[in-house]
Amino acid sequence: MDSLLVVFASFVAGVLLRRSPRAPKDAHRALNAFVLDVALPAVVLRAVPRLAFDLSVVGAALMPWIVFALAGALLWPLGRALGWSTRTRGALILTAGLGNTSFVGFPMVEALMGPEHLPVAVVVDQLGSFFVLSLPGIALAFAWSGGAASPPELLRRIVRFPPFVALVAGLVLHPFGLPEVVDQALGRIGSTLTPLAMASVGFQLQLGELRKRAGALSIGLAYKLVLAPLAIALVYVPIFGLTDATRVIVLEAAMAPMVSAGIVAQERDLDPEIVTLMLGVGIPLSFFTVTIAAYLMGVPAFAP
Repeated sequence: MDSLLVVFASFVAGVLLRRSPRAPKDAHRALNAFVLDVALPAVVLRAVPRLAFDLSVVGAALMPWIVFALAGALLWPLGRALGWSTRTRGALILTAGLGNTSFVGFPMVEALMGPEHLPVAVVVDQLGSFFVLSLPGIALAFAWSGGAASPPELLRRIVRFPPFVALVAGLVLHPFGLPEVVDQALGRIGSTLTPLAMASVGFQLQLGELRKRAGALSIGLAYKLVLAPLAIALVYVPIFGLTDATRVIVLEAAMAPMVSAGIVAQERDLDPEIVTLMLGVGIPLSFFTVTIAAYLMGVPAFAP
């Protein structure tokens, strides 16, 4: 539960930092740059060589792809019908289509299901969520922002994106592992990701925009926190049964919007206001909605 406290405390620190005269108005840009270019690559480079690849992980790894594809299929035409700009639709698909399956997901799964079920959550995050962000997520973010004039230019920007470089390096190093000293160093650098990312979200949060953006925000959060886990439960439970692994997968589908996806969207100027609201409102709200989902799924924490 200490991880959840870090999430909340860092978010509140960001909100308070915005009021400090010592913090420049664009301080979040420096925080975002460190998260994307340093902390997130460190997490990826450390985690990928640790993963065990076998057929049993396919179901868990596929879930984020399903949630992301469904978000695009539903939110893109709906947003067009409601008159939302391309950037707003893109921002909602990135934030509602990708879940916070690690920084919020891991501590929530550990608290509700027990630490022995974390390997399933790691597969969901590293083989699912991160691959979705690194491949279609980044590509679409560039396309929606008008940042790529041609497919070759788009490809160059993707392969130069530091987390993607770390992903490729991790796959290359997978058969060999990492030296202990390198592993420990990456662990310390990567541990800065959650507090800095959440501080950035808190720093940018402006609830004065809440009423103006309530429609898009409500639709995005309704999909991410309610419809996505419901859809995954309807697909996975009939196929795999109501097992503990299925419960973990459904709970991970119910997690709040992914902070890293939100930062990618903000860096591409995909409606930063709605991105900040999706993260700032969605993350604290998800603590309640995920707990309700866990109760409905009959997780061990609620066993009589």
